[in-house]
Amino acid sequence: MVLMGAITAGLTAGCTQTGPRSSSAAPVLYPNEAFKQLGADRAQAESQSCQGRAQEAGLSPQLQDGAVGRSAAEGAAVGGSVGAVTGLLSGHPQRALSHAATGAVAGGTAGAVHGAFHDDKPNPTYRNFVSRCLKERGLEVIGWN
Repeated sequence: MVLMGAITAGLTAGCTQTGPRSSSAAPVLYPNEAFKQLGADRAQAESQSCQGRAQEAGLSPQLQDGAVGRSAAEGAAVGGSVGAVTGLLSGHPQRALSHAATGAVAGGTAGAVHGAFHDDKPNPTYRNFVSRCLKERGLEVIGWN
């Protein structure tokens, strides 16, 4: 059982979303005059500083929308319902509760895994804060990557 948990965790971590639609994306700066005067390294440091300021203000790069918990609950409800119906239709109505519990556990687990794959949404307020902070420093954000 521990081995299955480790495998599932490894697969989930290996499939974490990256790129512009990921909460781990960083601002891409346009090489304007301010960028050229600062140099790439200093401009990157300014970007990291603005990201830190956003987090100090209580913002998170990741939108906290509860996708994992919601998906787990939905999966448990569907799995439990299917399990109960299966138990009733199998000709053994006394097993309906057992089938419902088994279905709820399986559905809840599947729902949680599904939610984990869809829970990495960028926070638009965080991105706006960082972009504005960089703009105040003369730097232009042209995207996130």
